[in-house]
Amino acid sequence: MTKRRNFIKTAGGLGVAGLLAGCTSDNNDNSGGGDGDGTPTATDEPTATPTEVPYNDGRLTFYMSPSEPQQLMESQYAPVKSHLEEETGVQTRLNYAAGYSAVLQSLGGGSGDVAETGPFAAALGVKEDRCDVALQRYAYGSWEYSSVIVTQEGSDIESLSDLEGERVAFADRLSASGALFPLYMLKEAGLNIGDLPTDSAGANFTPQFSSHAEAFAALERGQVAAAGVGKFITLNDARELKDGFRYVETYDGIPRAPVIVSPELSDEEKSEVTQAFLDAPDSVYYGEDGEEGTDDDLWFSDVREASVEDYQPVVDVATELGISAELLDG
Repeated sequence: MTKRRNFIKTAGGLGVAGLLAGCTSDNNDNSGGGDGDGTPTATDEPTATPTEVPYNDGRLTFYMSPSEPQQLMESQYAPVKSHLEEETGVQTRLNYAAGYSAVLQSLGGGSGDVAETGPFAAALGVKEDRCDVALQRYAYGSWEYSSVIVTQEGSDIESLSDLEGERVAFADRLSASGALFPLYMLKEAGLNIGDLPTDSAGANFTPQFSSHAEAFAALERGQVAAAGVGKFITLNDARELKDGFRYVETYDGIPRAPVIVSPELSDEEKSEVTQAFLDAPDSVYYGEDGEEGTDDDLWFSDVREASVEDYQPVVDVATELGISAELLDG
């Protein structure tokens, strides 16, 4: 098994190389029996041939990043689980992760095999040799999506500068649309973001991090003045902004989130998983009830092969904010 790691260019020219160490032993000692020329006799015990276990532990473990509630995501990804089992011939397990860092730690350590995650988390994960980008997802007619800073319709927040001194909710610290781009928008508007998303000291607003769903829920409850989230979480079934809210600022053109795989997988296993997604029927996106247009549909409807280079715009913004891969262990 080989491991490849060529991280994309950044302003600092960062790169990480994967290292695979091997070990050998010299078995030329004939003292254990034989004819003295290395040929074993009938009294020699045969050497056992190790059997490689597929997908690290014989199961394919798929991690879901916590962008929506666990029960909903388990229902959404149920057909994906079944399809992967059919295509790979091994049991597939769905795991709901505590956060993006947990996803990357699991894939990097070999306890996870494939995951759906955010663009920023994936880019940092590749840099730290914790994942490979395999696929990009497609939804609502585009390979790109938007980040928004949203407030309640009747609030006094008219511009981003009005958020000085206010409490603002964000998604996971490693979320592109729910942290990275909202913080970039705030900085561009002249607010001091300090060392966010790692350290709030110096910021002239109070951040709170959770998930897209919880950040928007905090806004609904009136606990925060605004929320920086992926636009998708603010929309109703008609793909329009939910009643009672308005956008303060929007950032368009973010490459849609990837599907990533563990660097511990063999090239054959990576190819098998990738091809399974590419060959999946439309029904794999319809959720557990198997019906299109219901509440448990997946938010995306197609995938294409991708690499970390496709997420360069995300890395550029992270570089502009001075964010490093140390955030993964924060």
